[in-house]
Amino acid sequence: MTARVLLVDDHAAFRRAARAVVTATPGFVVVGEATSGEEAVALAERLRPDLVLMDIRMEGIGGIAATTRITASRPATTTILVSTLAPQDLPPAACTCGAAGYLHKDDLGPRALRQAYSSAR
Repeated sequence: MTARVLLVDDHAAFRRAARAVVTATPGFVVVGEATSGEEAVALAERLRPDLVLMDIRMEGIGGIAATTRITASRPATTTILVSTLAPQDLPPAACTCGAAGYLHKDDLGPRALRQAYSSAR
């Protein structure tokens, strides 16, 4: 089975890098990209991804609020937060928003993607 992935980040360079990682990882395919939390919520409803890689800091509602909305409306969708923050520096709401895990942006690679997704399911 192929995991359908929605990439959410306001930086185009990171979205391109994340797309390359997902594309290079067997069993994963990118189905969409969003540049804001609001767009992510709408795309998650329309595209019904299996996995959302969600940046935390974005304009608008941000990744944590978007994750809360996505997990409320699409409980079968797994959301992994991604950021450049160290785990101990994450906002407290990162632990209560419904995200299944966290990946530092520097660590995102095929192995980390597979591991984060499989441990979250």
